[in-house]
Amino acid sequence: MDLNTVRDVRDARQRVPWRDGDAWLGGGTYLFSEPQPHLRRLLDLSRMGWEPLARQPDGSLEIAATCTIAQLSRFAAACEAPAAPLFEQCCRAFLASFKIWNMATVGGNLCNGLPAGPMISLTAALDGSVLLQAQDGSLRRTKVVDFITGAGRKDLGAGELLRSVALPARSLACRTAFRQASLYGLGRSGALVIGALDPLDGSLAVTLTAATVRPFRLWFPLPPDAGALHDAIERTVAEGDWFDDVHGLPAWRRHMALRLSEEIRRELTELIELTGGAGR
Repeated sequence: MDLNTVRDVRDARQRVPWRDGDAWLGGGTYLFSEPQPHLRRLLDLSRMGWEPLARQPDGSLEIAATCTIAQLSRFAAACEAPAAPLFEQCCRAFLASFKIWNMATVGGNLCNGLPAGPMISLTAALDGSVLLQAQDGSLRRTKVVDFITGAGRKDLGAGELLRSVALPARSLACRTAFRQASLYGLGRSGALVIGALDPLDGSLAVTLTAATVRPFRLWFPLPPDAGALHDAIERTVAEGDWFDDVHGLPAWRRHMALRLSEEIRRELTELIELTGGAGR
């Protein structure tokens, strides 16, 4: 897509005052996919030099906003953390070409805030938090589940930049289960559910995305039975929270989310029974 209203592209390392019509440019796979008549200037983040992925001294993982899907996939292939398979599963949920994989960024997927965004699914399920930088240089952190406030809506001020997303070491040690449903074989996710079983205390987190307008992460101190899980989802997700578009009606999305959540509950509960503990 030729963005013919854009008059200037600036290197983001050259700090310039934010103005109406500005946008951060990461990989550009969304910006250049459809008309953006409101844009006048792009601030290019590609030369910021941020390390794509870095393990911190406390064992957590810091993922730069400019980390591409291809870089995340390569990291997951070499990572020995129990949650590592989930990274590749969420990367594959894009159903995108290698060209998109090599350009699309983790930060861009989060900032789009789309219900089917698989990087939202991944980071919300692993209790991730985003680091946001304001125009005055001040920083703040917020949970991914709070950062995404609705379909295409996020807690992001004018000119605020998503710098990175952090995943706790404890989340990386979790055993995970992944389920995805689409109306078509190669269609956009209509429901994507992830379970994370904590090996330390046996707690279970079930995260609903794609079926809902924003991520919902339900935490249980111990794995619930089928009825308790069903009731918790029904209490937490209001009728208006089920997403509605050409990729699935709300009633179908609700049905699939409930079905996939129960499959995940059974899978991780059976894992406890097989290992004699919480995934050990």
